[in-house]
Amino acid sequence: MKKVAENAVQEGHDDDASTRQRVAQSILEQGPSTAAELAERLGLTPAAIRRHLTALVERNQVSSREKKIYGQRGRGRPSKVFLLTDEGRATFYQAYDDLAIQALKALASVGGSAAVTRVAEERFGQVERRYLALREADPDRSPVDLLAEALTADGYVASLKPARFGEQLCQHHCPVAHVATEFPELCEAETQLFSRLLGSHVQRLATIAHGDGVCTTHIPLASMVQRFRPPLPSHT
Repeated sequence: MKKVAENAVQEGHDDDASTRQRVAQSILEQGPSTAAELAERLGLTPAAIRRHLTALVERNQVSSREKKIYGQRGRGRPSKVFLLTDEGRATFYQAYDDLAIQALKALASVGGSAAVTRVAEERFGQVERRYLALREADPDRSPVDLLAEALTADGYVASLKPARFGEQLCQHHCPVAHVATEFPELCEAETQLFSRLLGSHVQRLATIAHGDGVCTTHIPLASMVQRFRPPLPSHT
């Protein structure tokens, strides 16, 4: 009987860990979320979600802040949204570590910012090659959709959201966030790549490297990008 009880307790712990992982994954994919949004997405009760969020906050994997209100604020306290911390993101795929930061520091000491920029461009060359392959296979599809798919395949968990005068390209995870915190050249090179692939000016609104919950890039009216059909970039 004692062994059965121990097994039941262990299974309960495993279930809790699995559910916490689902909660963290949902925040990763959808961005900062309220407890009510998480409950609806995952099919759990608000009480269960709050319990798992409390556990994640205690582990420093999730933090909270007031939900930003655009326009006139209604009565009552604003909702609280939950977002992943750096420690929480580290539980998912992380392409770089302290060794990469040390290597780039050594490179910068010799070649300066330009040398770091070259490394960043080579890093994002993989996204470009994936994008070009997708576009060649489906030339009539929206370039913005293709870019989001290419980024997701490379670990950035990208999605598109409608925005005034255009769209927002949201990257809910950044495999190089720790490195980009110290080397903003990575974010700059990525933004320039987006502009070149889409044949349009784009504007970076937020980055995970700067403490935001999601990397957000504004893309001008989708119809402009789709009609323009930028020529395939040359890649060497």
